[in-house]
Amino acid sequence: MATTTKLQPRALVRASGGPRYAVALAVDALGTGLLRPFLLLYGVTVLRLSVSATGIAMTVGVVVGLVCMPAVGRWLDRGARSTVVAASMLVRVLGVALLLAAPAGHVWLFATAALFLGIGNQAWPAAHAALVATVAHGRERDAALAGGRALRNAGLGAGALLATACLAGGTTALQALAAVTGLAYLAAAALAWSVHLHTHPAATPAKDRADGPAPRMRALLAANVVYVFCLNVPEIALPLVLVTQLHASPVWSAAIFVANTVLVVTLQVPVTVLMSRFSRRTVLALAGVVLAASYLGFLAATSLGHGWSAPAVATVSVVCTIGEIIYAGSATALVTALAPAHVLGRALARFQLSTGFGLAVSPAVITALASHGSAALWGSLAAVTLLSATAVATEKDQGTRLSGCCRRARAGS
Repeated sequence: MATTTKLQPRALVRASGGPRYAVALAVDALGTGLLRPFLLLYGVTVLRLSVSATGIAMTVGVVVGLVCMPAVGRWLDRGARSTVVAASMLVRVLGVALLLAAPAGHVWLFATAALFLGIGNQAWPAAHAALVATVAHGRERDAALAGGRALRNAGLGAGALLATACLAGGTTALQALAAVTGLAYLAAAALAWSVHLHTHPAATPAKDRADGPAPRMRALLAANVVYVFCLNVPEIALPLVLVTQLHASPVWSAAIFVANTVLVVTLQVPVTVLMSRFSRRTVLALAGVVLAASYLGFLAATSLGHGWSAPAVATVSVVCTIGEIIYAGSATALVTALAPAHVLGRALARFQLSTGFGLAVSPAVITALASHGSAALWGSLAAVTLLSATAVATEKDQGTRLSGCCRRARAGS
């Protein structure tokens, strides 16, 4: 199996869509980092909504935003690439504009703004993956997808840090951050659209235009719902456990979050390249094993004395982040490798549906399990993640089955 072991930065940028597209990703991520972590705060302090109403509006926006994914998938399969990416950014401009226009106390305008932001946030990953899959191929595609994730995390982190420094300005600062976010989305959309990348399904090689629907990937999609819980571990599970159960300083939670971001930014591409010597399915199953092991590590860490638990949890969080990096570097890459070119958009849309659903339900599941103690939380997460890894490892690729059937048919003819 070919590996990508010496991908140069210039080649990585080219495989990711080119310099202008890389700048668009960076600007979009920076703008997202300015507002998304503080959207709840915006609703509560600027619009003077209740915490519960703000939280419900944000959740509904994320969930309803998933409804757009089938349409996004069909649009991508008609050949659109950079246009869909730009549209996912432009719809968020509309969301920010509604935020700025909403008077105090108007929860419905805030909910509508959250909906448009949710649509853009759900549509972007599938559109971005389809664009990269059109530009790059093989293991170079995997590295390009990993590079895009690293760049996005760097932009999100930088934006969040900048926004944190500006929060002393109160509601005026939040409104200014929202305005800058809208301008960043607008600039990123213009840059992405200027790439003018479009594919023509009719020109797809015959071998990639096999008859039939997108691969079902049932085990992969079900497992992905569980895998994505790892993305909310640093933001929800660990702060909840550290502060409410271990009574540790919130500094530990902040340090773990920063370490997670730094590790993803610095290691996402090297780890993905290192894992390219193995099959993507094997790597994805390995990610589940690593994540399950880290959950068991958290269980052991929380059983230590209060003086040792917080440092132990921080140490184990590095293992969890490595599992997250392995997962992120293989999951989308596996979908792009399994899906025939003519249904790539629909396959990526279905994958994003499973990702969005997992991210939507994980906070409620994590908090519910945590209320029953560390064993219930970490033991349950470890068990279902290990089960998901087993399902991923044992699932047969639809393309392999079809190829085998064709070979048997030719042999019998």
